[in-house]
Amino acid sequence: MSKPVRVGTRASALALTQTTTVAESLAALGGFDYELVRVSTTGDVNRASLSQIGGTGVFVAALREALLDDTCDIAVHSLKDLPTGQAEGLSVAAVPERADIRDALCARDGLTLAGLPVGASVGTGSPRRAAQLRAARPDLSVIDIRGNVDTRLGRVAGLVEGGPGDLDAVVLAAAGLSRLGRQDVITEFLDPALMLPAPGQGALAVECRTDDAGSSPFADALRQYDHLPTRLAVTAERAVLRRLEAGCTAPIGAHAALTDGSLILEAVVCNSDGSRLLRRTRRTPEATVEGAEALGVLLAEELLDSGAAEIAGLTA
Repeated sequence: MSKPVRVGTRASALALTQTTTVAESLAALGGFDYELVRVSTTGDVNRASLSQIGGTGVFVAALREALLDDTCDIAVHSLKDLPTGQAEGLSVAAVPERADIRDALCARDGLTLAGLPVGASVGTGSPRRAAQLRAARPDLSVIDIRGNVDTRLGRVAGLVEGGPGDLDAVVLAAAGLSRLGRQDVITEFLDPALMLPAPGQGALAVECRTDDAGSSPFADALRQYDHLPTRLAVTAERAVLRRLEAGCTAPIGAHAALTDGSLILEAVVCNSDGSRLLRRTRRTPEATVEGAEALGVLLAEELLDSGAAEIAGLTA
């Protein structure tokens, strides 16, 4: 290629690390050069809670605009931030192999969730995490926090030098900490049986203009980079979210995985204080994108029939 492929990214340390990994992998597959295009999103600029500033899409809209304006050729998103609806003129052309799906506790003094004292303060900006924390430990004080990884880690006493250290622990995505080489701050990987992850957690999405997805200098590299087991899993998870008409700030968790040829999907719907949790599991032997989509819709319908809308305050 005469020109490098322009890869759009948020400017946070985690986003740059994720995007660089994706760009290097695609460049190796396609034999082209690349350059990063840093884009500032609403979620990066506004530090209010996600529900106040719009929730779903606050980290995505500006990157999508950059694609449609031809400021960049592809954009890399954390898939859990991506709205479930199709963006006109854009396609998710690759979903690379997923990283760790778990949430991670980062606590003072090496404490685990069970070891935190009564009344301990735990920070998270996720209603899903907050609800499941309260379900597991109703005695905890769950504090709403925002900021990049280092900002949030700095809230924990003794984890980051110079931070306020005003909390006993925070909960972050294990995948993000691993990508930043910060596994050392994890004091416990939270079992999905206790805290089901967000739909798409641990996965990335590589988006491009639909016209470029079929035939472009980088289209073949995107097709090779796509990881079918991950795409099937996140398709099922996101179908649950879409059918429930819920965004990324809703107290909903979902996780799917291919096991012995079957796609197994589990989802949980919570109320905000964690006093009511509805958890269901379904499976399908149809390991196709269409089968994954149908599985997610079926499980969502089962959740709705069991009272999910009332529990989580949904409009579905």
